Amino acid sequence: MSSTVSDPAPAPRAAERRPLRAGAGAVATTVACVLPVFLVGGLAVQMGEDLGFSPAGLGLAVSVYFGVSALASVPSGALVERLDPATVARAGILLSAGSMLAVATLARSYPVLVGLLALGAAANALGQLASNATLVRHVPPRRQGLSFGVKQAAVPLSTLLAGLAVPTVAVTAGWRWAFVAGAVAGLAALPAVPGREDGPARPAGARRAGGATWALVVVGVAATLAAAAANALGTFLVDSAAGRGLSPSLAGLTLTLGSVVCVAARVGFGWLADRRDGGHVALVAGMLAVGAVGVVLLALGGTLPLVAGVVLGFGLGWAWPGLMTFAVARLHPRAPAAATSITQTGVYAGGCLGPLALGATAEAFGYPTMWLAAAAAMLLASALMLTAARLLTAPTPTPTR
Repeated sequence: MSSTVSDPAPAPRAAERRPLRAGAGAVATTVACVLPVFLVGGLAVQMGEDLGFSPAGLGLAVSVYFGVSALASVPSGALVERLDPATVARAGILLSAGSMLAVATLARSYPVLVGLLALGAAANALGQLASNATLVRHVPPRRQGLSFGVKQAAVPLSTLLAGLAVPTVAVTAGWRWAFVAGAVAGLAALPAVPGREDGPARPAGARRAGGATWALVVVGVAATLAAAAANALGTFLVDSAAGRGLSPSLAGLTLTLGSVVCVAARVGFGWLADRRDGGHVALVAGMLAVGAVGVVLLALGGTLPLVAGVVLGFGLGWAWPGLMTFAVARLHPRAPAAATSITQTGVYAGGCLGPLALGATAEAFGYPTMWLAAAAAMLLASALMLTAARLLTAPTPTPTR
């Protein structure tokens, strides 16, 4: 009897390794493909002086990036379905690394920088959708919350790398070499992409389905406001901190601190999501409310409000995307792609419109006013998320005959 039990033992161990491998590949792909835009944010001081752009110009560049990401999402998703996640992930990594090398060597003016950043935005869409498909295919449902939390932690991890690039490379060797280092780091992610192996069969009839409910529309609008405010943290924090009198190195380290806190929060809330039966959207609302307090603190003077604002703003105000996506997919198991596509549209819309509007606000009225406007948007997003939580949990009337 012992032999019959021990003979098939390697298969379960291999099955256990597959989710870990898929998760590691998803994180590496996401970091590599989203790194260009956060390098621009982290190196804004040096690049702005060299290429001659202001906070409004920085906001426009980031807006173009997320706008192109939104436009590229649907064709990228079709490409993932036609080919396979591994192939598309590698294409995204190569395109992202190529765009960073192009910025390092060819960006001699602001318009050229924006064009090259738009090229990197297509890589972001490819990498994000390929990573999502990999996780859905290889990670069991009981670990979906943690897996999406870890995967979404790759975004602030990119801001961490961008923040570290300021004191380690940009200040000493120049911002162009920081982009070269980013391209090398991106290419290093290629071996982490899982190979082309067959995963679980796609369920029959698992097509994009269903119309949007009002609850999902509300979540999408809330995600637009929340993403608009949250993206301001990664985009404008370094320049804002430098405007307070901090040296470029210390300003970059504030971004590093926020990124570390956000990485831990996204993973922690993902782990918590797997241990809760519901209430995830309401939890997102609470996170945004506390995050808004942190963003208000960024408008105040002094070191203590800055540090507290970074911890609360990044740790709660920018830790919600993975939890939101997991919650929507769990509440709509029959059509998770259709449901999450609505909310993801909101996230990209916020990433596109937020930096543009807030960058113009900072240019016209200063960073304190901009942070207050971002906090108001985040607080409104919290109220809408709470409204959506009630709509999502409301009992559905039973049809009568």
